Amino acid sequence: MIEVKQVFKSFDDVSILRNINLTLEKGKVNIIIGQSGSGKSVLTKCIVGLHEVDSGEILYNGENFVTMNTHNRKELRKQMGMLFQGSALFDSKTVLQNVMFPLEMFTKYSSAERKERAQECLNRVNINGKDALFPSEISGGMQKRVAIARAIALNPKYLFCDEPNSGLDPQTSILIDNLIQEITYEYDITTMVITHDMNSVIEIGDNINFLYKGDMWWKGNKRDILHTDNKEINEFVYASKFMAELKSKF
Repeated sequence: MIEVKQVFKSFDDVSILRNINLTLEKGKVNIIIGQSGSGKSVLTKCIVGLHEVDSGEILYNGENFVTMNTHNRKELRKQMGMLFQGSALFDSKTVLQNVMFPLEMFTKYSSAERKERAQECLNRVNINGKDALFPSEISGGMQKRVAIARAIALNPKYLFCDEPNSGLDPQTSILIDNLIQEITYEYDITTMVITHDMNSVIEIGDNINFLYKGDMWWKGNKRDILHTDNKEINEFVYASKFMAELKSKF
């Protein structure tokens, strides 16, 4: 579990995050939504330590990440898996080598052990027979699955996903959503997903958190979000004509 308590963050006297309180539950898909510029990416970077907060606490299972020394932060980061918006695979490495990369960086496994573990992760995300291919030789959906395999290679306790469905067709997006949800439940991971995809929110959102202009504006689940009377979140959720028509049917 990750707890964010009373976090503030500014850049050049411009307030980005104001008194953010947030709980990311273990074994749940915790979703962050909000308009562009609402502070989602900054919040994520604060949680993983890429930005230092101005004040507040970020607790990983009760341990304050903000006040940790460099060594303890490094050890904690080994427990984090990252799924980047563009997959961020290495073009010069094969599928198998991409998944082996964090194992080479952070473990003392032998070459055979690294290969075996990487293969296990690829099998888990249903990638078979593609080990020797390069990212440019596989589809966007496969690239996402390889990126997920890499993200879970170190058996992380925490998984951070930034727009995991970006650039994917609707059918492939559903497959990636389901995979993230399955892995979260199967391995009891604390998963945080930043997304603009309302299909993802409704499909896999156990806990949904809405950021609005730097404030934590609304919290709920995928049932609550369709029936809330919160003006700002309704404007966000039902921004499209299709979603507005859908709401009128409830």
